[in-house]
Amino acid sequence: MYRAGAHRGISTITAKAMRFCGDRRGVAAIEFAFIVPVLLIMYFVTMEASQAIETSKKVSRIGSMVADLVTQQQSVVKADLDAIMKIGSSTLQPYNRSSPSIIITGIQITDEASPKVQVAWSRKLVGNTYSADAAKDSITTVPTTLKIRNTFLVRVESNLGYKPIITWSADDAQALGLTSAFSNISMGETYYLRPRRSPTVPCSDC
Repeated sequence: MYRAGAHRGISTITAKAMRFCGDRRGVAAIEFAFIVPVLLIMYFVTMEASQAIETSKKVSRIGSMVADLVTQQQSVVKADLDAIMKIGSSTLQPYNRSSPSIIITGIQITDEASPKVQVAWSRKLVGNTYSADAAKDSITTVPTTLKIRNTFLVRVESNLGYKPIITWSADDAQALGLTSAFSNISMGETYYLRPRRSPTVPCSDC
């Protein structure tokens, strides 16, 4: 009797194990649980990539817009340059996770056999602070193709430390512990334009 009971017990366990292995109920739920995290990661990566590309385009647009507005002037003052930079920075909206820096530099290339590239005036915006940048008459550089004696250039540099939304919070605290290189992606562009309405664009109070 003992052996028969043991045999029946083993048979019962074996039968239950076979039924369990053959039962396909709940398989879809398990597969869903595995797939959902992957789908969510793909969704957020795709969303973040598209926002980063669009923001990078806007950073480039800042440089071209600011340079275009400055070179349309016959002369400027600090207040004009500050207002133009403010207009340029507003093109980043609705992105607001970090502030751009904008540097406008008037460059005079001297009329010499070996021309010098000198700063005529310079103005910058960093965050919400306006100030002078390079000192007047200091030496700077331009691309070789633009180094033409007795000419004037306006250079605009726009830069932004892009913060992905998955690493940003309103109080600047790191979210989700993501403090790697992805927490601050550098974006920037430099534009050179020549004056449109006069040989130079002087700044009387820079």
